[in-house]
Amino acid sequence: MKTNTIRRALLAAFAVGTAMAATPALADKANPKIGFSIDDLRVERWARDRDYFVEAAKQLGATVSVQSADANEQRQISQIENLIAQKVDAIVIVPFNSKVLTNTIKEAKKANIKVISYDRLILNADVDAYISFDNERVGAMQAEGVVKAKPKGNYFLLGGSPTDNNAKLLREGQMKVLKPYIDKGDIKVVGQQWVKEWNPSEALAIIENALTANANKIDAIVASNDGTAGGAIQALAAQGLAGKVAISGQDSDLAAVKRVVAGTQTLTVYKPLKLIASEAAKLSVDLVKGNPVKFSSQIDNGAKKVDSLLLTPTTITKENAKLLVDDGFYTAAQIGLK
Repeated sequence: MKTNTIRRALLAAFAVGTAMAATPALADKANPKIGFSIDDLRVERWARDRDYFVEAAKQLGATVSVQSADANEQRQISQIENLIAQKVDAIVIVPFNSKVLTNTIKEAKKANIKVISYDRLILNADVDAYISFDNERVGAMQAEGVVKAKPKGNYFLLGGSPTDNNAKLLREGQMKVLKPYIDKGDIKVVGQQWVKEWNPSEALAIIENALTANANKIDAIVASNDGTAGGAIQALAAQGLAGKVAISGQDSDLAAVKRVVAGTQTLTVYKPLKLIASEAAKLSVDLVKGNPVKFSSQIDNGAKKVDSLLLTPTTITKENAKLLVDDGFYTAAQIGLK
C-alpha cells in the first residue's frame, strides 16, 4: 500500500514537471523581455537602430537583449535559439538571410513568443508583424533623384544583397520609375549587378569593371544604399568622375551625407531611425500586452499575409541636407554645413 502511494506521488510529480517543461514562455506584461537580433552591428545604421530601440523600450518598461549576427546566418539562427531559451516575450529580427528562419521562428511561436520582422521582411515564416519603411517607395525615390539629375544617358543598376528581400523591393521601385525612360530610349541600362552582403568593396570592384567595359561612359548609377554608393564613388573618383556621375543611396550614413553636401553623391534617402526604432519598441510591447495595433497594410511573405506598418522616408539632397540637422540626426559641423 505504501509502495503504491509513493509510486502515485512520483508519477504525479513527473506529470507536473513535464507540464511545466512544455509550458510556453509567459509574457511579463508589466516588464516585457525583448530580444533584438540584428544582422550586423558593425554597420553604422544598425548601431543607431539598436540605441534608439533600447532607449524606447526602456521608456516603456521593457528590457532588451541585443545580439549581432555579424553577417552570418548560422550565427543568427543560434542567437535566436538562445533568445528562445531565455524565454523572452518577443523577438525583433533584422534578418541577414530572409529565407532561412522558417523553422527557428516555428520554435519561437511554439514558446508563445511574439516575432517582429524589422526593416527586412522575413520570408516563408509565421511572423506576427513587420515594420519598415516603404522600400518600394525608397527605390522609386532613388531613381527619381538620379533621373532628375541625368534624364538621359547610360545607367548602371547597383543592387543590394541577393539574400535581402528589401533589395528586390528597391529594384521594383526603381524600375517603375526607369522603365518609361528606357522604353523611350532616353535611358540605356548598360549593366546591372547585385552586391553580396551590401559590401562596399564588392561595389567598388563591380563599378571598376563596369567603367572599363563601357570606356567610362556611364552617366548615372542607381545604387541601392549608401555603402554600395560609397564603393562606387571610390571607383568613379579613380577615373576623375566623382561628382560627374549621378548616384543614389539610402540610410543617410554620415559619410554619405558628407558626400551629398560635397556633391559627389546626388542623394540619399533618409529613414528616420529614431522613428522606426521607437515604433518597433512600442509595437513589440503592444503585441506582448495584447494591446490593439493599427497596421497600415498586409504583405504576403510566402507563408501568410503579415500585418505591416510602413513608414514614410525623405529624399535628402545638397539643397535640403539641413533637415538632418533640424531633426537632430547630425550636427551641421558633422556633415560639413556652415
